[in-house]
Amino acid sequence: MDKKKAAAERAVELIEEGMTVGLGTGSTANLAIEAIGRKVAEGLRIEGVATSKGTEALARRHGIRLVDLDEVEIVDMTIDGADEVDPSMNLIKGMGGALLREKIVAFASAEEIIVVDDSKLVKTLGTKSPLPIEVLPFGHLRTKATMQSLGCTASLKGGERPFITDNGNLIYECRFPRIEDPELLEAELHLIPGVVECGLFIDLATMIVIGGEKGVEVREKD
Repeated sequence: MDKKKAAAERAVELIEEGMTVGLGTGSTANLAIEAIGRKVAEGLRIEGVATSKGTEALARRHGIRLVDLDEVEIVDMTIDGADEVDPSMNLIKGMGGALLREKIVAFASAEEIIVVDDSKLVKTLGTKSPLPIEVLPFGHLRTKATMQSLGCTASLKGGERPFITDNGNLIYECRFPRIEDPELLEAELHLIPGVVECGLFIDLATMIVIGGEKGVEVREKD
């Protein structure tokens, strides 16, 4: 079985009757949504909170009842993917372009379950993946220059035909040599006018479900 699919299905086993479940965005999250849809068809009753318009459409196709985040007190569990995971369970997320809504839902969740295959594990963030950063279109070249002053090379997602987020913003993919101090970098980025949110997810994941050659491994936050 595909490593990501095996990990996604293991994560979905954690869902219980009556839960409000955050539904992530991206190829791995899509596998989880499909697995949830099969359980819903078998009679599981839950409600979902989508992290993107694409996720919303996929969830509806699979018969998952959706609610707005503002309609619930708490999201019991969110299942999402990640682009990188470090040993402290800090993440780079958002290469699919939904990092802002993903982070809002993660922050509102009692449990943030991250599903990856073992290729996403790194010793230091930034080793493999650029850091996606959502920025306002207004003055975005100024914003880009300021971000690059922090030591990255920033490229506009989509290039000459820029990717537009569900929020009407742009995404810059910022390549840092290494991100030794993700907490500091996140704080520095949030000081830049024009930066809406970055794809550093610090101290948000509560469980990592990892698909590997020998099966599925589960790591939980201490």
